[in-house]
Amino acid sequence: MPEPTTLRALSGLPLTPARLADSTLIMIDCQNTYADGVMALDGVAEALDEAAVLLQRARSAGIPIIHIQHDDGEGSLYDIRAAIGQIADQVAPEGDEPVIVKNFPNSFVQTELDEQLKASSAHNLLLAGFMTHMCVNSTARAAFNLGYAPTVVASTTATRALPGPAGIVPAPALQAASLASIADLFGIVVPDVAAIPD
Repeated sequence: MPEPTTLRALSGLPLTPARLADSTLIMIDCQNTYADGVMALDGVAEALDEAAVLLQRARSAGIPIIHIQHDDGEGSLYDIRAAIGQIADQVAPEGDEPVIVKNFPNSFVQTELDEQLKASSAHNLLLAGFMTHMCVNSTARAAFNLGYAPTVVASTTATRALPGPAGIVPAPALQAASLASIADLFGIVVPDVAAIPD
């Protein structure tokens, strides 16, 4: 059996991330609902800490930053009118950083994200946030399909265990598989914030 490789490598697509200075940061659904309760994610505290480091680097570099916030209606686990749906304090928007509210896992669906990115001539996207297997994955794939070059910072993401056809899929296994599926074609995946060059 040959060593596993990615479609990115076979297609000659870039395997290393763009410079921070040449990127736009998209913070996906860094909301309180993932901190505890039924939607609590494995390793979410550490991921939020890393996301805060990335956010601060982006602010210091003066690059565009866009926050995404999921809303599933009043009384839901993603109710942006309630504390549960608010963006976590440590990565909360500052100043004129835009917040785009979405209703689907893919951050581009029925939102102005694509329009905002095109208006700033964005191409390289840094993705951070939650959940890895759901909204991060969906947004990375959509970004690739729309012609952007997404990079997912693994340490700023997290997910949770899920029931599967053969039993429970532990969060670490789902996290690894979700990141590998993105890295196969749709985007570059780096292990942590330090892997993004200035």
